[in-house]
Amino acid sequence: MSFFQMRLKKYSMTQKIIIGNKIKKICQNHKVKFIVNDDPLLAKKLNADGCHLGQKDMSINKAREIVGNKMIGITCHNSIRLAKNAIKLKPDYLAFGAFNSSKTKKTKYQATTKILNKVNKITNTPIVAIGGINSSNYKNLLLNKATFLAISSYIWNNKKFKPKKAIGILR
Repeated sequence: MSFFQMRLKKYSMTQKIIIGNKIKKICQNHKVKFIVNDDPLLAKKLNADGCHLGQKDMSINKAREIVGNKMIGITCHNSIRLAKNAIKLKPDYLAFGAFNSSKTKKTKYQATTKILNKVNKITNTPIVAIGGINSSNYKNLLLNKATFLAISSYIWNNKKFKPKKAIGILR
């Protein structure tokens, strides 16, 4: 299963809706789940497949009231404590990172594969690995049981390969 997360920090709501509707159609045409970052209200407006919540976003319970039975994931950085708290709220996935330095955003939390192993021992909830993931480091995350990989810069800001080629290298 593939996912696309729309992460638009510096756009107006009108722009996000216009862009989001276009992305949603592309995702549907390619059978890719469409997730909205940080904003359950926008996810509902776009009828997205779900939303992703950071630690400073609204609670998962409030987000569920807004998006209903759609997918909700939650960031746990590099913390077992955050993971345990999140697991109680039954998210659809847990996200951890950054596993590597990233050009997408400033790395505040450094995660290691040890967190993947620890979390897999306490839950069956899917795990997403985030942060500086590329063709030379992604296999180690999968070998350590990351369920999904969140990859941005390697695909969209790759100086060697266009997005389609970069994705193909990772398959």
